Amino acid sequence: MGLWVGIDRKARRSYGFDEIALVPGNLTINPNDVDTSCEIGGIKFQVPILASSMDGVVDVDFAIAMGKMGGVAVLHLEGVATRYEEPAKAVKKIISCDARKTTEAIQEVYAEPIKKELITKRIKEIKAANVPAIVSCNPQVAGEFVPIARDAGCDIFIIQSTVISVNHESSEYTPLDLHEFVKDMKIPVLFGNCVDYNVALELMDTGCQGIFVGIGPGTACTSRGVLGIGMPQITATCDCAAARNFYFKKTGRYVPIITDGGMATGGDICKAFAAGADAVMLGNAFARAKEAPGKGFHWGMAMPHPSLPRGTRIEVGVTSTLEEIIYGPARLDDGTQNLVGALATSMGNLGARDISEMQQVTMAIAPSIQTEGKVYQTAQRVGMKK
Repeated sequence: MGLWVGIDRKARRSYGFDEIALVPGNLTINPNDVDTSCEIGGIKFQVPILASSMDGVVDVDFAIAMGKMGGVAVLHLEGVATRYEEPAKAVKKIISCDARKTTEAIQEVYAEPIKKELITKRIKEIKAANVPAIVSCNPQVAGEFVPIARDAGCDIFIIQSTVISVNHESSEYTPLDLHEFVKDMKIPVLFGNCVDYNVALELMDTGCQGIFVGIGPGTACTSRGVLGIGMPQITATCDCAAARNFYFKKTGRYVPIITDGGMATGGDICKAFAAGADAVMLGNAFARAKEAPGKGFHWGMAMPHPSLPRGTRIEVGVTSTLEEIIYGPARLDDGTQNLVGALATSMGNLGARDISEMQQVTMAIAPSIQTEGKVYQTAQRVGMKK
């Protein structure tokens, strides 16, 4: 499989959101009659969209607001919330600095040590609002942070890094044994990120409750430029969804996959579900909310790295409330608001009653889907061409 790119070298053709279209068939359904809910770690969520664990997007208040609307917001345990008693001051320092000094300012802010007592405090603050507490961290600190988070009442724990694998080698430290980790946990564990069929299967074999798909597609992420790694999200999602389906047939255990990053509009989200996602994770879309701590700014989770930052600070502006982004009404013409409404309407037009049926709709390779008939939108920079 693949195309020749040189002597004795082949490469796969892969596809991203802008190259794919969803094709309606012989059934349409009233959007009010479709079910957009999802289940992750044994918890049912009405909104199948997770807010990414970036400090410009999710803090305790945002996680509570998202939870009350039926969605999921992931709090990063290595972020400013666990480094500072008053994290808003740290965020203000980042969003107010000169653009040319952003990397320096962020590295300085994240040099502050993580305080374990703040991990407990933040989780309990979320739980006190009677919404699920979902948190994340890198594999290197998971063994240390998990008992603290679990004892504080955490509902789902996510181990997430730029690239994760079951087979990790290091001469400097003892790698985390993912099989033993899941076995020892008393709460659901999710792993990310990956883009490969075989890796997805190996991760599912650990007993985890879900995996994240996507390497480098985030708006603020520069891993693809710095490291040259990644896979367009449609192909990555299809491959990992195939692994999920094979694993389910083999074991009878269904492990949800979550497409993480690269989606800017409701249309992108719909395509992710059609490619096989059970849920999606967004950062850029929620950074625009009035409730987001970054006040219209966000930055990649790998940006604070002291020697090889792989992110940048992005300004998207504040456009609306969180409720308008999730449920509408949309006040913009660019597809960034009323995301659940867009998903339900797309499902209705495609004849999909729920997410599992949405995963079966017809897709077409359509490189002209973003440009066909859109000359005036392009010229006037409106709608799809803002």
